[in-house]
Amino acid sequence: MTTKLDLIIFIDDDFATNYLHERNAKLADCTKHVKIFSSALDALGYLKNTDSEDYIKPNIIFLDINMPIMNGWEFLEEYEKINISKHSDLLLVMLTTSLNPKDKAKADDWNIVSDYRNKPLLSEQLLKIVKDNFNEKNNS
Repeated sequence: MTTKLDLIIFIDDDFATNYLHERNAKLADCTKHVKIFSSALDALGYLKNTDSEDYIKPNIIFLDINMPIMNGWEFLEEYEKINISKHSDLLLVMLTTSLNPKDKAKADDWNIVSDYRNKPLLSEQLLKIVKDNFNEKNNS
């Protein structure tokens, strides 16, 4: 992959999972920046603050379902309220340890959810997601 993504965001309340995902994203070498949010509220704050000089528009958001204070479903409800142009060209992937088929079905009901994956996300899986969803756009 010649062109790197600008930003991949991981939203998960588990420190070890965030460490692993950040490490795997760096190993995959497919993005210029990785941002980790241990709170869905903090991630929403970042995504709403597009005027900040530190803001980078994400290409992919990996979102955990089960988190305290605001879970992944509540995040999606609030994220949908953000200006729809901010959603364009964004891949939102639910990333979870849940084996509940109802969670997968619920994720499928959301138009903004592009994919549903089990944790942990390995660097090879991340590269495949990037290749499948961004390679044509980056090479055109």
